[in-house]
Amino acid sequence: MSEYLQGLLEKINREGVEKAQAEADRIIADAKAKAAAIVKDAEETAAKAKSDAEKASADYASRAADTIKQAARDTIRAVEDAIKAKLVSLLSENVDKALAEPDVVLKLAKEAIAGLSGDAEVAVPAKLLESLKAQFAAQKNIKIVLDETIDAGFSVKQDGGRVENSFKSDVVAGELARRLRPDLAALLK
Repeated sequence: MSEYLQGLLEKINREGVEKAQAEADRIIADAKAKAAAIVKDAEETAAKAKSDAEKASADYASRAADTIKQAARDTIRAVEDAIKAKLVSLLSENVDKALAEPDVVLKLAKEAIAGLSGDAEVAVPAKLLESLKAQFAAQKNIKIVLDETIDAGFSVKQDGGRVENSFKSDVVAGELARRLRPDLAALLK
């Protein structure tokens, strides 16, 4: 019986060890499967994070390039506007100087009233009044009057003031600038 017991104990021991070994193998396989799933999830998460970061980086680079292009366009426009403003300012100064000269105003006034058939009134600033009155004294249909609102240039009124042609410095400079802007813009391109 002792042999029988001995065999039975060995059988129980062997079965217990085999069961324990099988349970250990199952636990290890389960742990390996869970570890593989965790690694796979981590790799997928890392790949998605990398993809998102690359996309965000590309989007940022694209927006930065667009911002730089816009800034360049704005800078070019600002420079163009500054140059135009400076040239218009210089033009205005030179027109003011030219229209402050009695000889220039006399010549322009003669040309402006050359084809007039009726009475006309030429309004001038105080510094040109006497000079132009003397020049147009012989023409009885032309009346030279003082206009204290004019700094340089003159204006011609006909039909009792209903028709007025202005040759004031700001009007002449504005018209010249308007006509020069397209050519100036083409030069700046």
